[in-house]
Amino acid sequence: MKLSNKLEDLDSYPFHMPGHKRNNKFNIIGSDIDITEIDCFDNLHYPSNIINDLEKDIAKLFHYKRSIISVNGSTCGILSAICAVCNRGDKIIIARNCHKSVYNACFFMELEVIYIEPKFNESLGVYGEIEQKKVDAIIKENHDAKAIVITSPTYEGIISSIDCQIPLIIDSAHGAHFGFARWLPSRASGDIVIQSLHKTLPCLTQTAVVHINNQKYFGRVKMYMDIFETSSPSYILLNSVDKCIDFLKNSENAFHNYKDLLDDFYSKANMLEHITIHRNDDITRIILSAKGYSGTELSEHLRKHGIEPEGATLNFVILISTVADTKTGFDLLYKALADLEIRKNSISFRKKIPIPQKKYKSSEILKTEETKLCESIDKVCGEYIFAYPPDIPIIVPGELITQAVIDNIKLCIEKDVNIISDSNLLPDSILTKTEL
Repeated sequence: MKLSNKLEDLDSYPFHMPGHKRNNKFNIIGSDIDITEIDCFDNLHYPSNIINDLEKDIAKLFHYKRSIISVNGSTCGILSAICAVCNRGDKIIIARNCHKSVYNACFFMELEVIYIEPKFNESLGVYGEIEQKKVDAIIKENHDAKAIVITSPTYEGIISSIDCQIPLIIDSAHGAHFGFARWLPSRASGDIVIQSLHKTLPCLTQTAVVHINNQKYFGRVKMYMDIFETSSPSYILLNSVDKCIDFLKNSENAFHNYKDLLDDFYSKANMLEHITIHRNDDITRIILSAKGYSGTELSEHLRKHGIEPEGATLNFVILISTVADTKTGFDLLYKALADLEIRKNSISFRKKIPIPQKKYKSSEILKTEETKLCESIDKVCGEYIFAYPPDIPIIVPGELITQAVIDNIKLCIEKDVNIISDSNLLPDSILTKTEL
């Protein structure tokens, strides 16, 4: 019997965790299936029956050799993958536009980081594709690197397709929907591929999958998943994974209808002269800019019309569409864009995020001090500063703070982009390395 079916048939009295005892008097949504690893319900950390069957179904459906469910999101999978292929102090190559969790894994393992810089997309002002020739060159220069980590697709829907002779880890958190229709891009191909089901498929937040294509890494990835993942995995989340996989097995018509909705929206939105649609590799990722508006200003307009966007940058707004969207939703979006007041002036904030000079390993930052942002130039950064979403650092601990970095941070703050630091001292101060 499937996990979701068994959860629907719960009938024993729970003298076990969790403490709400599935008692509906507390009005906790989802508590009716919120259990722990009781008899006949398997164990995510040591799956042998229904969860094991579900993971096999996932691997088969997504066309990977092995798959491991994560209820701690893609972050848990990324940490586990990097720890699985590297030993402490090893050298690793990572794309500069990687998620913060990649940097955290490098910090945790005290890795020597070599950056590979993707092409810069001038129309969006973001990093995009990683070229094969650049990968070949950087691996040749760093033959002792133990792995390479890239993001594909990027937050903006840009894909990199590369091959290499060292372990390739792909953060494909935003690409779980790939491959489920002919009009969608192909799935990422790497030794280890991490995908967030919840980002682009009908599944609950925190659900993700780690796919293993090179089976020699399965044991170590699984070991680290058991280390980083909660020892009390949520059956509410596991149930949503089971339901999601059931849907995907018979989703051809749903994805066909979804494509019709997207085509209709793009067709109408293209007629709006004040709106620019930035089409990338993944057409489900809707990237919009408006003449005379910053991304944050456009997002505020959308909120006034009942739409909450995924994120806003200096230049544009990001909207995530999925197979769960409706005609009503797309019509609401189009009407909001059509109602936008036209501005004649043009605004451009296209600014390449600089890669500061590397000075220390982040793990060597043992002591920090609070420093005024305006006085931090030429000091060594002691914390992460990043735009959220999508958690891609502007600067990381161990990098030299340049005037260009300060200008970039100030510009983002001025334009209401959500800039976050670990210390929460911005906009006035940041942490810098204390000289010993």
